[in-house]
Formats: sequence, C-alpha cells, structure tokens
Amino acid sequence: MSARTEWSERPIQVAEPRTLEIEEPVSALQVRLVGGTVNVVGTSEGSPARLEISELHGPPLTVSYRKGTLTIAYEDLPWRGFLKFLDRKGWNRGAVVSVTVPAATRVEVGTVGAGAVISGISGPTDLRGVSGDSTLVGLTGPVRADTVTGNIEAQAVTGDLGFHSVSGELTVIDGGGGSVRAETVSGDMVLDLDRTAKGTDLNLTTVSGEIAIRLPDPADARVEANTASGTVSNAFDDLRVSGQWGAKRITGALGAGTGTLKATTVSGGLALLRRPAFEEPQETDRDNDPGDGPHGATEPAAPADPTAPPADAEKKVL
Repeated sequence: MSARTEWSERPIQVAEPRTLEIEEPVSALQVRLVGGTVNVVGTSEGSPARLEISELHGPPLTVSYRKGTLTIAYEDLPWRGFLKFLDRKGWNRGAVVSVTVPAATRVEVGTVGAGAVISGISGPTDLRGVSGDSTLVGLTGPVRADTVTGNIEAQAVTGDLGFHSVSGELTVIDGGGGSVRAETVSGDMVLDLDRTAKGTDLNLTTVSGEIAIRLPDPADARVEANTASGTVSNAFDDLRVSGQWGAKRITGALGAGTGTLKATTVSGGLALLRRPAFEEPQETDRDNDPGDGPHGATEPAAPADPTAPPADAEKKVL
C-alpha cells in the first residue's frame, strides 16, 4: 500500500518500530510525545520527508498527513493546553522519533518528560515542554520555547528567540543575529554571543535566577541591567555600576549603542563578561629556524604564569 493511499483513507496507528517515506510535500510538522526522544532535522528543499520510529512502548502513536501537515502524536495529548498535561498516570509510555523534513517547514514539538533535538530548520519553530531538556542547533527562523521545568540549550541560533519558563534554564551558545526575549521565575540564563550579535536586542527577566551574558569585543549595545539583591560583575570600563542597599545597576553604551541589552533579576546575580576578540593563529617559519628538529619541530613554549589574571577577567565586582 502506498503512503499516498494510506493518508487518503485514515491515520496510521504505529505500535512497533517502523520507517515511513513521506511522498507528499510537507510544509508543517507537529510532534506531541510523552517520554523518549524526538529528533527533527531540516534538509534541502525538494527532499522527501522521512519518519523513523525506532523504539516504542505503551499506546501506539498516531501518524497522519493532511494538507501539507505531518503529525506524529498520541491521540490523548492535544496541542492546545499542552503545558497543563501534568497527570503522571498517562506518562507510562515513550518513543524514539526521528523526522527529516525540508528546512523551511514550520515545526511544532511538544514533549512531556522527553528530550528534543531540533536542527537545521529555517521555518518557524514552536517548542513546548513540561519537563525534559531540549537542544536547538542552527535554527535561522523565529523560535518560541515554553517550558515548565525543561531546560533549553540553543547553539548557533540566529533567528529571534522567545523563551518562557517557570524553573527551566536557558543557555545560548554562539548566539547572534536575532533578538532574545526570555522570562523565568527561578531559572538561570547564560548567553554567549558571537561577533554577528552586534546590534542584537536582548531582554531578560527572572525573579531568583542568575543572569550571565558574554558579549563580543568590541560590543555594540545600550545596556540597562539591574538586580535588587544579587551580586554584580562587569567587565566593561565604558559601563557604570551604581546603586546601594543591595540594589545595583549597570548602565551605559558600548560602541555605537545600536543594540539593546536589558536584564533584570530580583535576587539572582548579574554578570556581563567580555568575549575575547578573534585572533588569527600565528604562523611559524620552520625552514629558517636553526634550532628546529629534523621535522621542523620547535621547543614547547614555557607555561603561562598561573598567577596572571585571565584576559577576559571581570574588571569590576561588587
């Protein structure tokens, strides 16, 4: 039976490991999973979508296709009100789902106690998780991530990123290009921005979580960061640290001030760090060094002074 005939008749109930080649064009993907892992990978346009369910226990997964939307989900797990699915009686299930779709596909992934990895997507991505950690890699489209306790790690994500959580943590590695809007109650936020992040808009808010941001050097942003009772670290001479009686603020402009950095935490610590400027590796002239060995190897350099402060050490700590 061809895939096209199956879709036209009824959804497929998958109760054991199975691989499906999707002949129809896929413009949207919806995955709702309890337990296990979901992997979504974007491929070149024109490539067919592919679904692999490699592990499965508990009730079957329902796979359906309708008007360009491929859905893999448990029937009793709706997308609307997804974050309210907290009844652990329904958690005794799980699956390992891997999906390959065209990069421009709109992706919606919901997980309960499951991990998720989404990579190479240029279309919009919407991630909702009750618990379970998720990793986003190389996404260039807008991203929205809402969790209860799940942590989010975003690597080389250049699209706009919105993050909302109760106690989940946000980690951004090599971030740049898009804006970041993040709100948590108790989750920490760590952002490491690359050189393409100049002019980026950041707006981070948490009640008791800590905020650490490493900016490229030279940076380009107008800064307004404050904490009511936490500690403050600042690595930039152009910024001013002020405040008393526990409340402290970091304000000022870096570079032309075209970007915006706003960060607020009530009781958590606040740190603004400097990312070292990129340096080209030094070339060695092995042919003209009379002290070289038979293969041009030189003596190892003397170890650095362990008492010397690191190059990007905080300039001010209050």
